[in-house]
Amino acid sequence: MDNVKILTKNKKARHEYFIEETYEAGLALKGSEVKSIRAGMANIKEAYVRVAAGEVEIIGMHISPYEKGSTFNLDPIRTRKLLLHKKEIIKLTSSVAQKGLTLVPLTLYLKKGLVKLEVGVARGKKLYDKRQDIKARDAQRQQDIASKMSR
Repeated sequence: MDNVKILTKNKKARHEYFIEETYEAGLALKGSEVKSIRAGMANIKEAYVRVAAGEVEIIGMHISPYEKGSTFNLDPIRTRKLLLHKKEIIKLTSSVAQKGLTLVPLTLYLKKGLVKLEVGVARGKKLYDKRQDIKARDAQRQQDIASKMSR
C-alpha cells in the first residue's frame, strides 16, 4: 500500500481469529478526533465491530482527547459509525449471520490524508490452531537463523 501510514494494529486479532476477508472502511469522526488519531492516541485492541439497523459501527475503540482541543471533548470510547458501501454492508450482514463468523478491526491507518479502518470477517481459532501457528512461526524463525549462520 503506497501513501499509507499505519497508526495502530490489532495484533491480537490475527492470533485469535482466522481472517477470511477484509474490508476498508472510513470512520465518521467528530471534532478533534482526527488530530488525536494522527498524534497516535488511538487504540483498537479491545474494540469490536457490529452491524445494527443497516449500519456498521465500531464499539470500544479508544481515542484519547486532544490535549490542545477545547474543553468540550467527546467521550473517548463512544460508538463510531463506519463508512462502507451499501453492497459491502449487505455482504457483511450475511456473513455475520453465518454461525461462527464475527467482524474484527485489524488496522487503523491514514490513506491520502483520510483515516481508514481495515475490518476483517473472522472465524475464531481453537487452542490447537493457535499452538500450530506458534509451532510454525518458531520453525520459520529457526530456519531463518540457520540460513543467516550459514552465510
